[in-house]
Amino acid sequence: MLTRIDHIGIACFDLDKTVDFYRATYGFEVFHTEVNEEQGVREAMLRINGTDDGGASYIQLLEPVDEDSTVAKWLARHGEGVHHIAFGTGDVDADSEEIRGRGVRVLYDEPRRGSMDSRITFLHPKDCHGVLTELVTAASSHTSGESSATASH
Repeated sequence: MLTRIDHIGIACFDLDKTVDFYRATYGFEVFHTEVNEEQGVREAMLRINGTDDGGASYIQLLEPVDEDSTVAKWLARHGEGVHHIAFGTGDVDADSEEIRGRGVRVLYDEPRRGSMDSRITFLHPKDCHGVLTELVTAASSHTSGESSATASH
């Protein structure tokens, strides 16, 4: 079902400053950036390494660009830090349905477009021992022609 840790999402107040920290401290470089108007965030994906399934693992840095966004509200309550963990899967649709069948609340009825044109959904943190959990199918693993809407993080 799940093939890797796709990324760890980290909420931050200043994306550029946080990228500089990860670059100077760990040598990580930005692999991808985008603004997600729907979710009200600006993000940077820092590639950590390749994985056995042909994917990769990332650190995803999230800065709110909208004070009403979920990430902005989360930062106001918790401050900077780990926001969510994302697991890679070859089929987010099938795996989210299987997990839903096990009694875990899946937050989207249908997976949405995520970073780098992936397909994503989230699992309710109250059903996952307090951890907001994301399921991700990389763009190369799903059919092209998905929605061209803004990314969903």
